[in-house]
Amino acid sequence: MHITVLTLFPQMFESPFSSSIISRAIKEGKVTLTFVNIRDFAADKYKTVDDKPYGGGVGMILKVDIIDRALEYAKKLYPKIKPHTILLDAGGKAYKQSDAIQLSKEVKHLILIAGHYEGVDARVRKLVDEVKSIGEYVLTGGEIPAMVVIDSIVRLLPGVLPKEESPNDESFTKSPTYIEYPQYTSPRSYKGMDVPPVLLSGNHKNIEKWRNEQSKTEE
Repeated sequence: MHITVLTLFPQMFESPFSSSIISRAIKEGKVTLTFVNIRDFAADKYKTVDDKPYGGGVGMILKVDIIDRALEYAKKLYPKIKPHTILLDAGGKAYKQSDAIQLSKEVKHLILIAGHYEGVDARVRKLVDEVKSIGEYVLTGGEIPAMVVIDSIVRLLPGVLPKEESPNDESFTKSPTYIEYPQYTSPRSYKGMDVPPVLLSGNHKNIEKWRNEQSKTEE
């Protein structure tokens, strides 16, 4: 899978993806990550990427023409693959585990647009396939949401997680409201808090029954 991120701050992604599971996935060729600096597509010598909003208001808005040029460049990185484009924006639809599963299975080139400042020109929404939000709160930019989306997808790609860490029984996989059963490890007792006896019984049928009972389905 190829993932391309349009951002003003590509350096923000260096540390989060330089270790652990995603780093290993990159080294093994299961995913490629490319970061396109939106500022490289500015037309003037000052590399201006934003402007004041029409009608007045606080803050600066990223310009549609610059993002469009960056987006067209990103699409040409893998010309034989139809890309799927997502704008990360607080006003988008909620990003869910079902989205991560679908994207990991169906998309070969994912392009994420990380907005910044007071947002992007509303016309950018017409240039993308989807607009997604990771939660009902405001962040300084779309870089962190992009990291969240990338992490949630890459771990689902075949061969990325070890076999013993299958994602099939994780929270939100069986339904949008499914929460995985509680897990315990050593020590058996800690500050008066004991591991449930059923988990120590060795009776796999009873353990499975207990886990099913403890799994939560929220309203």
